[in-house]
Amino acid sequence: MNKRMIALISTVLAITVAGCSSAGPNNNAANTGGSNPKKEILRIAMGSPGEGLIKVWEDIGKEFETQHEGIKVEFSYQDDDTYQTIGLPNLLSGKNAPDLYFEWAGQRLQTRVTDGYAADISEQLQSSGLKDMFAEGTFNGMVIDGKTYMIPTAGDVTNVIFYNKSVFNDLGLQPPATWEEFLKVCETIKQAGITPLVIGNSDLWTAGNWAAHIISRVVGEDAYSEAMQLKQPFNSPDFVKAYGYLQELWDKGYINENVTAASDSEADMLFLNGSGAMHPIGSWLAPTAVEETPELELGYFNTPAMPDGKGNQDSVIGVLNGMVVNKNSKLIDEAIEFMKLYSSAESSKKLSDAGAVPITKDGIDKETMLPLSLDLNDLMENAPVLVSPPDTGYSIEVANALNMATSEVIGGAKSPEEALTELETTIAPLK
Repeated sequence: MNKRMIALISTVLAITVAGCSSAGPNNNAANTGGSNPKKEILRIAMGSPGEGLIKVWEDIGKEFETQHEGIKVEFSYQDDDTYQTIGLPNLLSGKNAPDLYFEWAGQRLQTRVTDGYAADISEQLQSSGLKDMFAEGTFNGMVIDGKTYMIPTAGDVTNVIFYNKSVFNDLGLQPPATWEEFLKVCETIKQAGITPLVIGNSDLWTAGNWAAHIISRVVGEDAYSEAMQLKQPFNSPDFVKAYGYLQELWDKGYINENVTAASDSEADMLFLNGSGAMHPIGSWLAPTAVEETPELELGYFNTPAMPDGKGNQDSVIGVLNGMVVNKNSKLIDEAIEFMKLYSSAESSKKLSDAGAVPITKDGIDKETMLPLSLDLNDLMENAPVLVSPPDTGYSIEVANALNMATSEVIGGAKSPEEALTELETTIAPLK
């Protein structure tokens, strides 16, 4: 599991389940005693959010059971990688499918809807008052054809370009709005004897995220998504053009030479310690920066607009995730009630104390949350288009192949054409 996913699921997001859910009353449940009827089981599935958050989930489950005498809440946790790949599909198609399960917004949610495992909860959200507990933009990527299929739990911008304000001020630079301006900024920084961009891509996903955003801006969000779903080839003129921008950064010496050898953590420290002026990475860098280098003046800007790009040039690459109610569950209303309890101010306080960042209105404490983190949260909520990263929105095998191609181009090992040809060979058995 990469660091971003661990941070996303264990720290920022606060959730990921994996369990089995009943399609009706569960006859294996224990009797409550005497002639009392057997309880129905509300099954909740996710990956493992960590011991601290597991305790919070289970405390909320016990409280829910107290409020709903005929219901027993049962959690099941899987290894994150297993859950993301074969775990959840197997659970959903099994005999005891989950009533409520963790999923990522965007393409993965679309797949659950298409396969018939996601309930349209638009009416229940409204009538229960649960929808009012969130800002409107929080449902970004959770509404399909006007219907809402997910209850938000957390989110993270997975790539922006952080920059050292002191370096920019000393050199008279402003955050660039276009790619042309970005290249000029890189050249000015290089001429000053400073590495313009620091990236640690030994695990492939860091540069992979940024490259995916650049690709979506160049080829268009639909073309990017269709290629990731193997509905159209990667090795096309538009993809070659997108990778050409990464190649240019390497060829001009704007990226640290050890980009493919350094880890994301090592790159974080290089940037925070002043060895580079800019660092493309996710929003989790903000609290790390405050902890490690509180004196650093940190700023950020979104990926600049790409020349003649076919995608939305104000898009944001990020992950919103949450809980989906199984369309086949007989406990849909109970699942909604559980999530209302989970999203309450009291539960949000427990989640925050355990290290999570709840995404509800009450869960975001604007007085204590870092201003930079608040800005990034607003960036995601107001995004006109939310682009899914390769390794959370799509097949892991395809994501790994794309990220490897990115690594080869951004590290100068292969040309865009060579990397994309190899990519097509790698994914051919998947088609």
